[in-house]
Amino acid sequence: MQKIIKIENGVPRMPQWRMAEPVNFESCEGEHIAVVGPNGGGKSMLIDIIVGRHPLLMHDPEYDFAPSTKELVSDNIKYITFRDSYGGDNDRTYYLQQRWNQMEIDKETPVVGDKLEEAFKLSGEDTTERRELQKHIYDLFHMEHLLDKYVILLSSGELRKFKLASTLFSEPRVLIMDNPFIGLDADTRDQLKELLKIISKERALQIILVLSKSDDIPDFITHVVEVKDMKVLPKLTKEEFLANRPPFPTRVLSAEKEEAIINLPYKDEEYHTEEVVKMNKVRIQYGERTILQDLDWTVLNGERWALSGQNGAGKSTLLSLVCADNPQSYACDITLFGNQRGSGESIWDIKKHIGYVSPELHRAYQRDMPAIRIVASGLKDSVGLYVKPSEGDYEKCRFWMSMFGLEGLEETTFLKLSSGEQRLVLLARAFVKDPELLILDEPLHGLDNSNRRLVKDVIEAFCKRKNKTMIMVTHYKEELPACINNSIYLKRHI
Repeated sequence: MQKIIKIENGVPRMPQWRMAEPVNFESCEGEHIAVVGPNGGGKSMLIDIIVGRHPLLMHDPEYDFAPSTKELVSDNIKYITFRDSYGGDNDRTYYLQQRWNQMEIDKETPVVGDKLEEAFKLSGEDTTERRELQKHIYDLFHMEHLLDKYVILLSSGELRKFKLASTLFSEPRVLIMDNPFIGLDADTRDQLKELLKIISKERALQIILVLSKSDDIPDFITHVVEVKDMKVLPKLTKEEFLANRPPFPTRVLSAEKEEAIINLPYKDEEYHTEEVVKMNKVRIQYGERTILQDLDWTVLNGERWALSGQNGAGKSTLLSLVCADNPQSYACDITLFGNQRGSGESIWDIKKHIGYVSPELHRAYQRDMPAIRIVASGLKDSVGLYVKPSEGDYEKCRFWMSMFGLEGLEETTFLKLSSGEQRLVLLARAFVKDPELLILDEPLHGLDNSNRRLVKDVIEAFCKRKNKTMIMVTHYKEELPACINNSIYLKRHI
């Protein structure tokens, strides 16, 4: 059987890239592999070894990409990372409010169709066969309505479609995707699974998926490799893995920690209003494209809302209005904590009372500062930390890092954490000021089964406190905590 990738007793040259033991890994013709394991267990480290980012002592990986005639490993293996799905590692000009800022849109701003056409032409000859592939990808992924949309306005789920389409144009021999299904609505997840299944059958394409959710393994996957404690375990068939998979935990947060959250002292300066959010006939439009139209919505004190809808339906836009990140919020009839928007309160007055985590926030954090300083930035509502926290502030940070299982990582810098650990740090940042309004946009992105349960436990404990209101976005109904008591569904305007 053809061995497309073979690593035998692989040990990276640089000590900081080494696993706990030498790496053994094979991917054979006809196999599609899911790499699974806990956050921080070493999944991304293994992939970096597979793609050749971490050169090995003695034996480099062996590759046999036939029938591909491309010589370079980088042309045969394409790796879509977690951060790529939010806009890419090189996106240094990105800032948190950019997606909502119409002033950034001018005739130089690229639209999806132009960027995809550019990627198509860069990835190969302009032949009839490749044009058919391009149309096939657009049709399978229902991308027609995105082609005239500005890239800057794409939701995180739409960015994933965009990145995948541009990667598939290059017709790689091996496609590796890190958590491809997070951020996608149920229909789009099914589309992606079907797309990968069809393309892997139609073309000589081996697929490796890196999954934090081991219950998200698609039907077309044939084998599973588990990576934990920085060890790569032997490859199993999907059936063998599923038969021996441990049950999902029903509770992770200890009773002592739950009590510690519920009994936290309350702040002196809190809003106590019956109506936390009130929107009246809110309309958001970018050029010819309507995102929200005549939306009426009232969130009362103590309510916990599930906000759902298709990718691109306006969920994150709606939350950006509440958080005062969207400049159009001042042209809308919005009342927050009883204050009419634009009546004199500053953006910082509003943010003091809101805890927030989102894909956009995760994308905006490019600073490699210690994790505890990231958490502390939540006390100042800044991306980055410009004021030295007090010891009391650090005590709050350590408390919430402990709640999210981050003990011992306080001084580890952000970009050296796994993507799941980064998400837990940003969750601690959202909770650290004990906000009256908690806004969680896809909070469980990239988390393993244990950490997903832990975060749900923390949310449920927090919502037992007085004067706490929550809005949560997720595309997985099973991720919603038990405390949810209201829901709103947005439909996409075509």
